[in-house]
Amino acid sequence: MPVDMKDIVALCKRRGFIFPASDIYGGLNGFWDFGPLGVELKNNLRDRWWKAMVITPPLGPDGAPVDIVGIDSAIIQNPKTWVASGHVGGFSDPMVDCKETKKRYRQDHLIVLTSEKADRWPAFHEESENADMEKKLKKLGMPSDLSLFEKINLTKLPIEDYAKIIGPDTKEPGTLTEPKEFNLMFETHAGPIQSEENKVYLRPETAQGIFLNYKNVLDSTRVKMPFGIAQIGKAYRNEVNPRNFIFRSREFEQMEMEWFCHPDEAKMWQEFWFEERTKFWKSVGLGSDNLAMRPHDSDELAHYAKQGLGTSDIEYKFPFTAPGYGELEGIAHRCDFDLKSHQEHSGVKMEYLDPARDNERYIPHVIEPAAGLTRGVLALICEAYTVDESRPSGVYLNFTPAMAPKKAAILPLTAKEEHVPIAQKLYLELREEFPVDLDIKQNIGKRYARQDEIGTPYCFTIDNDTIEDQTVTVRERNTMAQERIHLDKVSNYLREKMKG
Repeated sequence: MPVDMKDIVALCKRRGFIFPASDIYGGLNGFWDFGPLGVELKNNLRDRWWKAMVITPPLGPDGAPVDIVGIDSAIIQNPKTWVASGHVGGFSDPMVDCKETKKRYRQDHLIVLTSEKADRWPAFHEESENADMEKKLKKLGMPSDLSLFEKINLTKLPIEDYAKIIGPDTKEPGTLTEPKEFNLMFETHAGPIQSEENKVYLRPETAQGIFLNYKNVLDSTRVKMPFGIAQIGKAYRNEVNPRNFIFRSREFEQMEMEWFCHPDEAKMWQEFWFEERTKFWKSVGLGSDNLAMRPHDSDELAHYAKQGLGTSDIEYKFPFTAPGYGELEGIAHRCDFDLKSHQEHSGVKMEYLDPARDNERYIPHVIEPAAGLTRGVLALICEAYTVDESRPSGVYLNFTPAMAPKKAAILPLTAKEEHVPIAQKLYLELREEFPVDLDIKQNIGKRYARQDEIGTPYCFTIDNDTIEDQTVTVRERNTMAQERIHLDKVSNYLREKMKG
């Protein structure tokens, strides 16, 4: 059964995963707050990534652990950073405006139905379903058979054809303007006076903070080529049309690692990291059927990847992209673009003297596995969302135990004096090691339903038998199967389940 994104968004708000930012004022488009359960889920994914990259990085092709260190750089850097990186001059999207509705669209996000036999060509948002297209064609009095049309991205059409195009929210052609570049960086000012001299930017990516600290890391640690620098942090892009919940927002978090290596080894390392990052997403619970791997086409490549091996994406089948996929992580070959550019603009030498290569001097190439932490959270929620009409909640979140915000719930069967103290004691013991819930009120069925909806994998129920023999009932979320174990075994039971 297809999952409706509206149901996922509703559950996220109802159960405290994600709220609209400044909700009491009607929200702010493109900004979101993570609630009590959402922040736990996000932290679980963040910590798992950090462990996989920095604490226990994988074994390299030679069987030895690769060398990766972490940093946490400032959100606001010297504005020369963004000149050197190409963001000030080239970090923009081509936008088209509708003269009738005053709406603005990204040119590359519009699909046009073209036909040599028609003098009107309807345009749609790229995620529009065939049924939506057929419905609009009928409203326009046009043939609704999509086989009569060719779907073409607006970027592929010449400006002279715009006179035929009917905008996504209009009924008449000719309302779309020529595309104009729109810079995506947020501007602010450092210091008390607002002027061009002290204009700064909120970072649009975390990568540049790594490149700025490349020399500092080499000088202050014992890393040797090849090595990586990892960072998790917030980034900001003034998206014109934030959409699809937290998939495309104006404030988001990234998990990025820049892998510095000899130019001759770039291809080997890009293939290595592509395989490792795919393993990672499977390990946190994303099913193989919903993951896809796609190399970027030449016209999609960022400026830093045009001369290299390009970028390959790990994509996920979100409900709003199905049957297609949306980007989850990109593994890019950034060549030596960033270090060479910062060397040119700063005057600081970025060459590496490699004793392992007879003191060869070179500016390393960079392989960049860059993932969206925010998008990763959304993918985990979408993957976990499971409709089950046989249970009171009607749905449960099938998180892996390691990713689940709450690992277990402690439920006294009743609020009787004999049940509650045992539950409280068990709760206090378990919370030293695991995030657990103590849920005392309501009937047991409603409490099970709540724990199903928030994805808690195990519920431990204290009842009259617990008083007699010191055992508790364990209920497993997915199967709803129950078994009894001794109170003394609960910690070990959870510990074993978390290893998956």
